[in-house]
Amino acid sequence: MNPRDKAYFKERVSREMDEDLKVAQLSTPEALAAACRILAREGHESGLAGQVTAKAEQPGTWWTLQFGYGFEEATPERMVLVDEDLKPLKGGRPNPGVRFHVWIYWKRPDVKAIIHTHAPHASALAATGKPLAIAHMDSSMLYGTAHLAEWPGVPVADDEGRIIAGALGSAKTILLANHGLLATGNSVEEAAYLAVFFERAARTQLLAMAAGGVQEVKPHLAREAQAFLLQPSIVRGTFAYWARRTN
Repeated sequence: MNPRDKAYFKERVSREMDEDLKVAQLSTPEALAAACRILAREGHESGLAGQVTAKAEQPGTWWTLQFGYGFEEATPERMVLVDEDLKPLKGGRPNPGVRFHVWIYWKRPDVKAIIHTHAPHASALAATGKPLAIAHMDSSMLYGTAHLAEWPGVPVADDEGRIIAGALGSAKTILLANHGLLATGNSVEEAAYLAVFFERAARTQLLAMAAGGVQEVKPHLAREAQAFLLQPSIVRGTFAYWARRTN
């Protein structure tokens, strides 16, 4: 194959990144704590409203940050192991707001981690009633983002969980009207990666709207870029870089 060919180049880059990248494997509590600190550094902090969860090894259990701690205070020791009724199995009490996460886990067996935040630009975009537009290469990993067009209320009960899980469908990410963003992933790293780029994409969209409008990326190019940018090597490497910046 011609070394200048686009497909060849992408395959070679992917292979070389996997070979060259050496990223330490983190336990789930360690990865969640790192994700929280990354989110804090990226400006996602919103009091105690932000939530992170990840599936644990035992079916029907998951990890989350102990209630009362902000993202910047997260440590592996402050992660709580809970069951599907939010009963603590290890550690303190969880944020009651994570109740709706269980509906997504039930509906989507592929989801291993969930991040929900009220990041400022995503929240501002959510207040406009408009969906997230894929209008830049750096937001292409978010192609297919779902949109819940009407806020169902504070998500602490089953109704909100069913509504949000239904609106998410098969997507990895969703913009919740009058609320904020939600990102899922097949790992904590992927969910955090998507959440960070979601907020950045919302900021870019608001700037473009203020400048006169948004020109979206063509769907076939967005799908192609999404596949490239969601490669595990890129996700892991980016997460590791962000985590080092929080130390």
